[in-house]
Amino acid sequence: MTGQEAQDRRIDYIEFNVADIARAKAFYGASFGWTFVDFGPDYCEFSDGRLKGGFAASGANPDGGPESNSEVRSGGPLVVLYAVDLEAMQARVEAAGGQIVQPIFDFPGGRRFHFRDTEGYELAVWTTT
Repeated sequence: MTGQEAQDRRIDYIEFNVADIARAKAFYGASFGWTFVDFGPDYCEFSDGRLKGGFAASGANPDGGPESNSEVRSGGPLVVLYAVDLEAMQARVEAAGGQIVQPIFDFPGGRRFHFRDTEGYELAVWTTT
């Protein structure tokens, strides 16, 4: 499979409503090495080298439609990232200002931890070893 067929049924884009785009960029840049492209003051696209997503300023809607509900809420889907060295990744997240909400734990298939980013979202990082 090539092109769009290879993307069929896979996560293609993730978008976060954030209170502070600069703070979100600083956190994810320092923690994960993501790169960024700004599209005006209310939207920034990020790339992890494989997947792209966006940070939308609270209340902004990048398609020009009605304002989005910008409150960060608990629950919803859990975004899970992968790291080869889980301990080093946890240290990077903490150094960048992330809050560990569930320290490293074992689960069938690997180990992971959960953290809250500087915008209030809970994410997880896992590894197979």
